[in-house]
Amino acid sequence: MRIISLSVDGIYQASHRGLFDWLASQDADVICLQDLRAQEPEIADREEFTLPDYYAYYFDSPKPHTNGVAIYTRQPPKAIVFGFGLPSCEDMDGRYLQADFENISVGSLLAPAGVVGEPSQQVKDTFFQELQAHLDKISRKKRKYIMCGNWQIAHGELDIENPDAHLSESGFLPHERQWLDQVYDDVGYADAFRRGNTDSDEFSWWPSGVMGKGDGWRTDLHIVSRDLVRFVEYAVMYKANAFSSHAPVIVDYDIEEF
Repeated sequence: MRIISLSVDGIYQASHRGLFDWLASQDADVICLQDLRAQEPEIADREEFTLPDYYAYYFDSPKPHTNGVAIYTRQPPKAIVFGFGLPSCEDMDGRYLQADFENISVGSLLAPAGVVGEPSQQVKDTFFQELQAHLDKISRKKRKYIMCGNWQIAHGELDIENPDAHLSESGFLPHERQWLDQVYDDVGYADAFRRGNTDSDEFSWWPSGVMGKGDGWRTDLHIVSRDLVRFVEYAVMYKANAFSSHAPVIVDYDIEEF
């Protein structure tokens, strides 16, 4: 099973840069897109946003041209879930869409950013506090989870260029990195990309807005249930073409039926 995830910085821009032509050539089973900045009625029936032989699902923000996530899948899911069911109003702001298959759920996530200042950082922190409790709850279920997306956090020094220069910036704050520690070590999830690729120069986002310009961060993650770790076969960032300020994250799992 191949899953591709990309934060697109606006689906119109990414499409104009050739995203959908590239996706059509990748033989992916599931494609998770984030930060669409467009609503379903604008894009659902337009040919440039269609992938042949894929079912498409969207979750919009009620605020036009902000947020928005999508899932394209070859197999029709048994259910589609909108949001995590968190108390935070951010949960229903076009931030998380989940496709439930027989034994596995695949989610597309766009976490809140905290770069604007202290109020937005508080919103981000609240979202993650609530999310941790949710992840702990569902970790006790027999269902397996693959949550792909723009998590807005670089976990370790390996995941950011020039880490000492960014210690006080949102996305690399100590408590944010500790949050991922707890998700991995205490709750029991895993970073699928790092199980398939340990290279030190693998970054997925450039805050400058231009791939390869300035310091790179690895904030785009596949976070998976612990018992899926052994199924990770291959992981890579695609950087030959720039569809946004983020690079597509491609992970192959040794799973035939899901």
